[in-house]
Amino acid sequence: MAKFTVALQLYLAYCLSLVAAGPLKKLAASPTEPDPSFAVSVKVAGQTFVNKGLVAFGLIPSNFTDSTGNTFGGVGSAIAIKPGSFAQTADGNFTGTLIVQPDRGFNVDGTVDYQARQHVLDFKLSPYYSADDLSFTAAQSTLQLTYQDTLLYFEREHTATTGLDALAVRPADSGFPTVISADPAMPIPATDFSHLTVDAEGLALNQDGSFFVSDEYGPYIYLIDASGNLVETIQPPEAFLPLIDGALNFTGSVNPDTGRVANQGFEGLTLDNTGTTLYALLQSALVQDGGDDDTTSSFTRLLAFDVSSPLTQRPPVIGEWVVPLPQSKKGKTRAASEVHFVGGDVFLVLSRDGHGHGDSNDDSSYKQADLIDISGATDIHGTQFDFPNASIATKGKLDKSITAAEYVSFVNFIDDTQLARFGLHNGDPDDQTLIDAKWESLALAPCFDPDFPNDFFLFTADVSSLISVSLKADNDFLTEDGFMNGVPYNAGINNDNQFLVFRLTLPTAPSNDLR
Repeated sequence: MAKFTVALQLYLAYCLSLVAAGPLKKLAASPTEPDPSFAVSVKVAGQTFVNKGLVAFGLIPSNFTDSTGNTFGGVGSAIAIKPGSFAQTADGNFTGTLIVQPDRGFNVDGTVDYQARQHVLDFKLSPYYSADDLSFTAAQSTLQLTYQDTLLYFEREHTATTGLDALAVRPADSGFPTVISADPAMPIPATDFSHLTVDAEGLALNQDGSFFVSDEYGPYIYLIDASGNLVETIQPPEAFLPLIDGALNFTGSVNPDTGRVANQGFEGLTLDNTGTTLYALLQSALVQDGGDDDTTSSFTRLLAFDVSSPLTQRPPVIGEWVVPLPQSKKGKTRAASEVHFVGGDVFLVLSRDGHGHGDSNDDSSYKQADLIDISGATDIHGTQFDFPNASIATKGKLDKSITAAEYVSFVNFIDDTQLARFGLHNGDPDDQTLIDAKWESLALAPCFDPDFPNDFFLFTADVSSLISVSLKADNDFLTEDGFMNGVPYNAGINNDNQFLVFRLTLPTAPSNDLR
């Protein structure tokens, strides 16, 4: 009774305070749509795409450890929403499961024997549409993340993969490429340590629990079953393979003579909405296309594979297009970190600089999810450009026989107004509320809004990274309280894993597409 009396007294006091302040007014309901003033519209493929603004923010502390005892790491190398998990709750919020993937471990002092893996995160999304600014702490309630489990990746004979630099080559299996279980020449650390070395980047989930992983070293794509075991290796055309003095050399520490640039393999991976076409995007141009200089590396390549029957035929290349990446005012390429299928011939591409929290420069100038349209682009697959002795570009100029995809600026991650609404900022000061440097992932989920059937939530996550110049490798495990293979380490900085969610109108995307 005493507790009830105190509560009643407090309520009466509150009411009296409202009366003293003036006539009672009805409390405004929380908006159910983003403020229209936030909207940014662009035209692509003859239709209007709209960025309605940032609607949620969440994080995972930098020193969080996974179930194996290792530091969680910058899991934004790739994220995907588990098929069938995304749903709207009775209160208008959303729940689901994110599958997130780190890359090859804490490697500032050298690459490490880190087994590739993915983590499972449950989430609750409570979109925030008000124009008022939240505090950094309050903003984290808009996207609540809960760690569930970790799945380790294995190659043949249930052998653990490794993140060590690929200093040797395992010969191709007899029967490749006609035998599905046979592998091409594979990247390994040494002849006496013949574990498949993987720098996992892209991730695309299948309905049956299997998934595709794209890799920096190959650059290869691996089909992995639901238990984490390698099923099949997909090798790209010869033009993509790293050759030094005419021989395969998968190392990530030096650039090859032709093929993918060191540490710039298939960063982006995505399936179409039918799950039968797999797309892979290189981070920047091949060496022979100008990729060994960041002022001439803007013409990268997007491949399409037919994965409708991956267990009966090795997925063939069915399309290849040139994607013109944006460049800075100084002419340096904004490398691509992810691609995501939207619908029709339209994709989202994440391009960015490397500035922000975790970098020596706090002030970022470009972090965006942009749109590309390949409908008018030249399909070059199966032509001379699939061989290492032919280049699509010379000194930054595209071959006149090729029409590149249309590239359109779209979602700006570093808009000052949008960041401030979630307690974040770009530029000084360098603190926990500074937006992280490296964002490398995209995932889409429908808003289930009957008034806007083509509205989707765009999820993205950072990799909390810095670059080891000597290794040409990322370190995405930045914490002062870390563990790697049972050994403690101090990276000299705490960089939490940040997650952002935007609301977009995507007219070419199938309504309520669950990807």
